[in-house]
Amino acid sequence: MSATDWIAQLATSFVASAGFAILFNAPRKTLIQCGLVGMVGWILYYVLTQQGMDILPATVLAAMLVAVLTQICAKLYKTPIIIFIVGGIIPLVPGGMAYNAMRHFVENDYYTAVEYSVKVMLLSGGIGFGLMFSEIINQIIKKAWK
Repeated sequence: MSATDWIAQLATSFVASAGFAILFNAPRKTLIQCGLVGMVGWILYYVLTQQGMDILPATVLAAMLVAVLTQICAKLYKTPIIIFIVGGIIPLVPGGMAYNAMRHFVENDYYTAVEYSVKVMLLSGGIGFGLMFSEIINQIIKKAWK
């Protein structure tokens, strides 16, 4: 993988995350952090898939990392977690795959459409699971420190 590919992955994931944070009215002071959270999550996903890992576990692990980073940012910047999650999780959302599923439904290619739809549902569930699992671990750690 070339340096140009790395720069493109870093830049586009940062811009996508920060852009969605702007779209969802995140405070101006948190935009860089939102972009960084999304960029780091995407890079983990990208590296894992380039190493041959299936997209579902790579998505779960990246979502867990995003959730951990959002908790850290929320504590550091005294901002609600949701501010960082909205922008940070966007690069992992399977929007292109959902588009392909709908396109194949419209073209009456139902076998391929269902295949894409199942992948979209699994990946969306994986994102949710990753965010939830990280929060559970955070709660266990909090209780252990009390």
